[in-house]
Amino acid sequence: MTSSSETESFQIRNAFPSDADSIIAFNQAMARETEDRTLEDRIIRAGVQRIFDEPDQGFYLVAESEKRIIGTLMVTREWSDWRNGQFWWIQSVYVEKSFRRKGVYREMYRFVKKLASSQPDICGFRLYVEKDNLIAQQTYRSLNMEETPYLLFEEELPKTE
Repeated sequence: MTSSSETESFQIRNAFPSDADSIIAFNQAMARETEDRTLEDRIIRAGVQRIFDEPDQGFYLVAESEKRIIGTLMVTREWSDWRNGQFWWIQSVYVEKSFRRKGVYREMYRFVKKLASSQPDICGFRLYVEKDNLIAQQTYRSLNMEETPYLLFEEELPKTE
């Protein structure tokens, strides 16, 4: 699943294992910014590496400007028996502050859609967003995504080592 897309100021491409440090740093920045949460380096590093080691789990995209990563996005898969297909979950989206509102996420989303168009078992895309992040919600709506009637619930289990 390798491809790339280019605009005037940035390029979107599939991430490589050598991009892991940037992806980790962006995930840590996003957690601080959105949830005031610190991600333990050892755990996030292993989590990012696992996507590269086990591509059935998902994949990362990066946006680059002048050979510097300015944005990241992860896609994971969810089987839908109702649709007999896979939803791609868009997660871990982060764009450097100086590049926000410049179409970086929009191009990453278009890139995801283009990749999905070549795979007949993809039935749609899903993501979750902070309730108060109205700017992101506006962006998602502008890309023809619709708010669902579902609430998201979770329970974190303690990690056993």
